[in-house]
Amino acid sequence: MTSRPICVLGLGLIGGSLARAAVAAGRTVWAATASDSTAAAAIADGFDVAPTTEEALVRAQETDALVVLAMPLPSVPGVLRRVHAVAPYCRLTDVVSVKVAVRDAVERYAPTARYVGGHPMAGTAESGWAAGSAALFAGANWVVTVDESADESAEVSTVSGTLPGTDMEVWADVAELAWDCGSRVVPATAEEHDAAVARISHLPHLLAAVLASVAASPELGGLPMTLAAGSFADATRVADTRPELVLAMCEGNRPALLASVDDALGRLGAARGSLASTGGLAATVNAGHQARQLWRAARSAPEVKVARDTPVARLRELGRSGQLIVGWE
Repeated sequence: MTSRPICVLGLGLIGGSLARAAVAAGRTVWAATASDSTAAAAIADGFDVAPTTEEALVRAQETDALVVLAMPLPSVPGVLRRVHAVAPYCRLTDVVSVKVAVRDAVERYAPTARYVGGHPMAGTAESGWAAGSAALFAGANWVVTVDESADESAEVSTVSGTLPGTDMEVWADVAELAWDCGSRVVPATAEEHDAAVARISHLPHLLAAVLASVAASPELGGLPMTLAAGSFADATRVADTRPELVLAMCEGNRPALLASVDDALGRLGAARGSLASTGGLAATVNAGHQARQLWRAARSAPEVKVARDTPVARLRELGRSGQLIVGWE
């Protein structure tokens, strides 16, 4: 079977790494970027970069390629308008760190595109084309969304010619791209994804910012930063991320992040109460240690293969149970 061509729109850390990984897997890949300097760097490295987004999309339309949105959330609506104008029925996915906002933007700005959301759980505090690597996604978990399934009795859309719900043909395209990049697939709804990443990605960015700010308090001068070592470095690593990228993902996931912040504030409040009254922090520290062990256990989650006609509901069950899909049966 010939692998589907890939059109990557955006060549930052994630988009650039995806282009590299897909080429390394033998895919036909071309890209577009709004940055002239990034385009020049990618071309100098031997990659196929179209002069404009429109030209990249024309080629995608002609070859039935999978189009990948790889830009910060604020840039998504403008790019989707171009998708709708040039390749309105294209196969479409993304690697943006929130899913509900992207899905809603697709419904508004490119309603006829065959969209299935994606999010590789990989990255670094660095950004830009130069920071990318073909190995970035090796061993990573890649969410591929499985929203409300199409009902066989539902009326076929007269606009797109498809049933409402997850387009399983495109879902397979996105899953195969993830596997080609060395990742394992985790099915989840957009809402489940956003609730989860608020706790394990977006809240950590906020906490890292707070921790770094507390250490930089002028009360003790430069002494805290002079003494800062492993614990501080580990806990604040993601504070090195460009602020505009952090703002885009955190503010784009506001409802789920608010719930996570409330949970964290409640736990910090309980810890403060215990420290002030009894001087004990055992409950907080033990709970955190136990949760960390759960994360370690999840590193060796079961890997399974699925049939191409696996029902959407079954895929959701696999994702919720923590199983990782590594290929077709």
